[in-house]
Amino acid sequence: MTTDAAKAAARRLRADLAEQSITISHSAALELVAHQLGLCDWNTASAQLGRRQDDAVGVGAPVPVLRVQRFEDVRSFYIDFLDFAVEWEHRFQPGMPLYVRIPRGDARLDLSEHHGDGTPGAVVWIPVADATRLHAELNRKYYPSMRPGLDDDAPGGPTIEVIDPSGNTLRFCEA
Repeated sequence: MTTDAAKAAARRLRADLAEQSITISHSAALELVAHQLGLCDWNTASAQLGRRQDDAVGVGAPVPVLRVQRFEDVRSFYIDFLDFAVEWEHRFQPGMPLYVRIPRGDARLDLSEHHGDGTPGAVVWIPVADATRLHAELNRKYYPSMRPGLDDDAPGGPTIEVIDPSGNTLRFCEA
């Protein structure tokens, strides 16, 4: 929720109460909305919620491009082991480098065989809701030379780090 949404909720609350002949100030309504959100007061809510700024051009979430030498060498790692899916593949013509989009949940990665698309050895930080559950999921599967650990003391929160066959590091972190 944003501060704009919380302010709108306070306006609706005041209007609903006014229909029942109950009058409260806007600041009192803001305090009530903050309490409904589990926060101690409006100042705390305002600081924690932040203000959404409309972006007229519609900037979206970034999609990291990871360089891979051969997609066939990393296919089982991303598809079978990490449970990503192939959304689409592109080649300019047969025999040319492959470019692939793979999603899982809200995460999107592009894997490219093109020489100009990044350098093997990149690091991508991917948020997860439950690192312990992902850790258990990965450890139930077999992937050669891969038994990732769970670092409960990582700076960003519990983290699972895996390295793909092209040397790219994925850090799944429960923030």
